[in-house]
Amino acid sequence: MRGETSCSDPALPVEDLDSRLHTIVAACVRAIGILGLSGKFDVLVPFAAGDWKGTVEGTETARSVTGFGDPRLRLSVNCLGAPAFQAEEFRRYVQKTIVGASVQVIVPLGQYDSAKFFNLGSNRWVVRAQAGVSHAVKRWTFEAFAGAWFFTRNPDFFGGNNLQQKPLFVAKIHVIHTFKRGWWLALDGGYGYGGRTILNDVERETRISTFRFGATFAVPIAGSHTLRFHCSKWRSVGTWAGLRCVGHILPVSLARTAVSIGS
Repeated sequence: MRGETSCSDPALPVEDLDSRLHTIVAACVRAIGILGLSGKFDVLVPFAAGDWKGTVEGTETARSVTGFGDPRLRLSVNCLGAPAFQAEEFRRYVQKTIVGASVQVIVPLGQYDSAKFFNLGSNRWVVRAQAGVSHAVKRWTFEAFAGAWFFTRNPDFFGGNNLQQKPLFVAKIHVIHTFKRGWWLALDGGYGYGGRTILNDVERETRISTFRFGATFAVPIAGSHTLRFHCSKWRSVGTWAGLRCVGHILPVSLARTAVSIGS
């Protein structure tokens, strides 16, 4: 698994990746108002146990590991279509078109061993910027996003090498249908391009060009708790090497808070 549900570096050039991870994510989310705009700030800290197998530049590599991944901090703001509300006003709100943006910073504090290729941490700062639009029509919601990942240097990559990486650009679309009783089904597709690596100042032929397709089904079970089942598949352009991901998620909400910044 890579990306939002994985603790490993989301842009390393790995082929035929097979990972089995059991992940617990502690998260703190605060709804905020910024100059009349609604938004949120969240902090995620993952803890995972599992194993990886994959091919790196023609060599099979495997590892089992348990520990913390890199913490993630994200600020999201809805710029249009979703102003900051009081609780009573929010209950009457009906979504139409929302335009928003977010910035996420991945902090290199997770478990990392430079003697191993697969790690829960990445030993480098990562910034992800994203903008998107969401439009609701009755029980259907259509979403589109575009963004980019920016990477700092890892001076101690896999045996003491110096790793740099060019930006990775991504685009995604989601189609969501909400059923009665709060059940919902989401289908999504995406494409990532770029992320070419530079190892010891030598540019490598590791540019990413990958399609991703997935589906998520969510069932409310009690109060604010929802059980989610998801599956996804990656396909690399050129080699058409694939990666399939299947899993389930049980978010548990302990408290909800809101603050306002500006007016």
